[in-house]
Amino acid sequence: MMYAIGADSGTQGTKVLIVDFNGKVLGRGHHPHQMIAGLKKGESEQDPQTWTEALDNALSQALKAARVDPSRIVSFGVSGQQHGFVPLDSEGIPLRPAKLWNDTSTVKETEAIIEKLGGVKSFIQKLGINLAVGFTASKILWLKRKEPEKYRRLETVLLPHNYLNFNLTGKYHMEYGDASGTGLMDIRKRQWHRESMTALDPDLEAKFPPLSHPSQPVGYIKDEFCQRFGLSKVLVSSGGGDNMMGAIGTGNISPGVCTLSLGTSGTIYSYCSEPFVDPEGEIAAFCDSTGGWLPLLCTMNVTNTTEYFKALFNASNQELDRMASQASSGAGGLIFLPFIDGERVPVLPFASGVLFGLDRKNFNVSCLARAVMEGTILNLGYGFSRMKSLGLKPQEIRATGGGAKSRTWLQIVANIFKTLVITLKEEEGAAYGAAIQSIWNYFYDKGKKVTIEELTGKMVKKGTLMVEPETRNFSLYDELQEKFNSLWQSLRKEFKTHRKNF
Repeated sequence: MMYAIGADSGTQGTKVLIVDFNGKVLGRGHHPHQMIAGLKKGESEQDPQTWTEALDNALSQALKAARVDPSRIVSFGVSGQQHGFVPLDSEGIPLRPAKLWNDTSTVKETEAIIEKLGGVKSFIQKLGINLAVGFTASKILWLKRKEPEKYRRLETVLLPHNYLNFNLTGKYHMEYGDASGTGLMDIRKRQWHRESMTALDPDLEAKFPPLSHPSQPVGYIKDEFCQRFGLSKVLVSSGGGDNMMGAIGTGNISPGVCTLSLGTSGTIYSYCSEPFVDPEGEIAAFCDSTGGWLPLLCTMNVTNTTEYFKALFNASNQELDRMASQASSGAGGLIFLPFIDGERVPVLPFASGVLFGLDRKNFNVSCLARAVMEGTILNLGYGFSRMKSLGLKPQEIRATGGGAKSRTWLQIVANIFKTLVITLKEEEGAAYGAAIQSIWNYFYDKGKKVTIEELTGKMVKKGTLMVEPETRNFSLYDELQEKFNSLWQSLRKEFKTHRKNF
């Protein structure tokens, strides 16, 4: 039997799976990440060394748990948090900490790039995607403006998963999926967009690796790394962003299937065989990491809000679920706008959270807990309705992430989205998808005609939890969705005043 490694380097930590070629997970490892403390509001950064150390520790744990012969491991796939900016010097050493996906300190740079390309409509027409605040492009301009001495030493631009691949192989590489989240790529042609590159720097394109189809691997792991872990000859796949790998790990590679990730951020996405372009730019028109496209909605506030709530009451996940389940649907009219870290969709980078409708009946722990949960899904509901208006026809939602462990939360999802929700046997969709993609790349490299559809069909298994939407609650949640949308729209001007504090 041959084995694969799948690693997911996220915001909060790195997870590693050891998987056999039949899809069975044999070993797991996890190591947390440290955030850089003391930053200004809106800034979010990590030292890339945090990721490499976490990968080493998580891999050691997974290998120990798997109890397999490491020399039988033949492929390694890496999933990483999207949009992060890893600037390297001529020696391949990071010039500074990486600015992450949820860093909203680059609003002015984002606006400047969009303006230089003729405004939002023009930008979307040219690249097929809007430039969100969290995308990589504005971070590069930020470095050029704020830290010019470091920018002059910039030799190579990588994203987080590319940096880990570089750490493993010594090679610079980028594939379509993660690269499409830089805001510098024509997603329809799957090429770097020269005008947007030049808007930042005429020489910028030379600092990016050439783009590769995701079926093409990066190369083999360096000898020093192999010796440290007892590995032999291990092929590193192209890898991808966490959402692209999550799509593979949940079998979301055909129309009608949606993946919902309830993590720090909230994402919902589906497969398309052709480019899916939102003329308003609210839905991200990404490429996927199989050769197709992945229209995606991302909100910035899901489990971060419940973590804050749990900390207030020193509550566990189970206690949170119990609290929320004791309140009726609609939380007694209490509505929570979960914009704790600003928001990407709707575009409210300077927004803050709001509790609306408090009264004597709902001012209690249960209604507050349920309102927090419902607010995160109502926030996703705004964008999900937009996706459906653009042609998405959801038949089934496959839920992953920490929030997917809560039946109460999943019932809220099913009711607001009016769609069947299921869980999967393997909950770590991104790490599992990275392992599957690495097996696909391994067969590709060996000249064997094995499709990614064949692999996911064999390896991705549905879980035991299936949640049907409750039709009796449709009208209630339709009304709440309308109120939620009206609230953030009416408060938009108020949120913009927060910009003066930056």
